[in-house]
Amino acid sequence: MRTIDLNIRIREFAFDEMNEADRYLLEQAKLATNNAYANYSKFYVGAALLLADGSVVIGANQENAAFPSGLCAERSAIFAAQSQRPEQAVVAMAVAARNEKGFLSQPITPCGACRQVVLEMEDRYKQPVRILLYGENRIFELSSIKDLLPLSFVDAHMHG
Repeated sequence: MRTIDLNIRIREFAFDEMNEADRYLLEQAKLATNNAYANYSKFYVGAALLLADGSVVIGANQENAAFPSGLCAERSAIFAAQSQRPEQAVVAMAVAARNEKGFLSQPITPCGACRQVVLEMEDRYKQPVRILLYGENRIFELSSIKDLLPLSFVDAHMHG
């Protein structure tokens, strides 16, 4: 038997420590929360994607009374970008969340399904997607979704 240690790197910032481009992407994610349809949970999530050509695509969570039929903000943004601009790699993604009291003080992370979809983007375009997770008190930056999904499953595993 042997033990395998997995290490991840998360950088922590205050909003004013971010560069202008990252602040813009985070602001777009915050604004995207206004497009959320969250009648049931009252939990509004927005995502903003930076594409390789510099354009930004946003997404917001969409709930449904039949709960499995909803869609998270991250996948909403990714599927919109891939439907409209499949030639453009996703370079970075910012995520912000709020409830009826306002934006959360701490960052939230994408759910497992969203992590897998972001992983597929990394695999498809052969480059990492930088992740920015917004919280009023701090912002997390990860260099790849693999930091949140270290033992990941991609297409190559089916053929190995």
